[in-house]
Amino acid sequence: MQRPHWTVGLISIMAAISNMAFTLDRVPAPAPNPPPGPDRYSVITVEYTSYEWYVVTWDGDNVVCSVNTDHESPPLPEEIYRDCGEKIYKKWISQPPCNVNDMENCTGYYTFLINSTKKEKEISMQLAPASAWISLEDCEPILSKSTNICETKPTLVISGQEPLPNESIIRIEGTYDGEPFSCDDADVCKFRIPETDEDGAAVEFWSYSSYGDSSLVYSAQVRVKLADEGDPDQLYWFVDVLSSQWQGEAVASCSDTWGVFPPIGGVPEWLSTPKRSEELSSDIPYSYLAANLILQGAVDARSCPDGGLAAGNFVNQCGLEKSREAVNEWQDQFDQLILNTAKETGVPARLIKNLFARESQFWPGIYQAVGDVGLGQLTENGADTTLFWNSSFYNQFCPLVMESSVCGTGYMHLDEESQIALRRALVESVNATCENCPLGLDLTQADFSVGVFAHTMLANCEQMGQVVFNYTGKTAGETGSYEDLWKFTLVNYNAGGGCLAESITNVQSRNLELTWENVSAYLTGACSGAVDYVNDISK
Repeated sequence: MQRPHWTVGLISIMAAISNMAFTLDRVPAPAPNPPPGPDRYSVITVEYTSYEWYVVTWDGDNVVCSVNTDHESPPLPEEIYRDCGEKIYKKWISQPPCNVNDMENCTGYYTFLINSTKKEKEISMQLAPASAWISLEDCEPILSKSTNICETKPTLVISGQEPLPNESIIRIEGTYDGEPFSCDDADVCKFRIPETDEDGAAVEFWSYSSYGDSSLVYSAQVRVKLADEGDPDQLYWFVDVLSSQWQGEAVASCSDTWGVFPPIGGVPEWLSTPKRSEELSSDIPYSYLAANLILQGAVDARSCPDGGLAAGNFVNQCGLEKSREAVNEWQDQFDQLILNTAKETGVPARLIKNLFARESQFWPGIYQAVGDVGLGQLTENGADTTLFWNSSFYNQFCPLVMESSVCGTGYMHLDEESQIALRRALVESVNATCENCPLGLDLTQADFSVGVFAHTMLANCEQMGQVVFNYTGKTAGETGSYEDLWKFTLVNYNAGGGCLAESITNVQSRNLELTWENVSAYLTGACSGAVDYVNDISK
């Protein structure tokens, strides 16, 4: 049954289609019947070869049953059970192997192929469903700030998509902030949207197909805030959209995971991604990096006292000055790769670079032989987090290490030996140490590791959100700000979920808000190092 339209009816629909504004200030209409959802199947006929097998007793060569298969190899246990019954199956599955040199004493059954026939069978296939997508019109994304600016009142665009040939989208429907809308005879629905509060407005939307079904019901959260610059002639709006169906520039990383908008007007600098890699450039005199460059012969510090290095291979002041140019060049060599990775994964570029600076000073080997590896100093525990909490990365990485059939069960269902092997393989994949390479490093391996650490950060986003939910009963977005949730994620990455959970428990027990100021105050003991760690990366 068709959803009822607003009382302005056709006028509203035509206004929406022509991109004219209409207001959403009426009391919401009664909820319409829900769309049916995808319902499309096709039956195809395929040819195959049917094989008939006899199950025969070793003692007396008596045929006890026949089994039909669609493969040349002998029947599988489940096929024996299906065609021969439980009694024969139990004896079949438990019988000892037959010694071909002593077949007279074999017990149980054997199988014998008696016939093969070409046949046809019908297979039911689920067809690709219709879908719907959400975007903005005439708005410019601010890439570095992960938000959008609209110079006129924002226009929301809902687009239907039909993958089947000879079928089309015939209608778009949904609700905006509880108010229903509908665009008939159209695969695109456009309407102006008003300013919202800090939490934004809830949107549900779907498309109807000429096939006779609909897409799934999709959801979005849309926030629109007027920028107050004090000049009525220079009005513009900040617009953010959270949805799996968003077609604009990538939203601020992990926003969807946590269900939280970034700050109005854009994210803070340390959580931003610039347009050009040159904007990531830095010239910090990293002492650990300088020492390694001297040790590997990339910097000639022989004119310095002790060759530029003090006891314990720590760089002295002269060595630091001698290596300044090389240190500056080295710390910027990953900038373009960091930027590309940020655009691909949504993890902020400046966060990635700050993380590498804090963890390794951009030296992608093993840190002082303590087992932390690579630009972001991955450990086996960190690898476990990545593989468990980032399933899409696991699905890409696991088949590089072991058989796809083993990987298909999922990381949590692997046996302990396989999990250990996979964790160690991931740690080794970010270790650029190479005895026979220039400077003792394989920089190709280091380049690969940048993406690994970005996906590791996404895994920590997921885990942090679960920790917050487990100890507050609320989603991350309901409890903390976007920036604070990123700081909690860094705690999770550096100190682990246990430290974060303990601090949140203390904050909760005192009825305090879940802010970084409060959470950091209860990171004590072995967890206390995470405070400086987070403050250093986020400054």
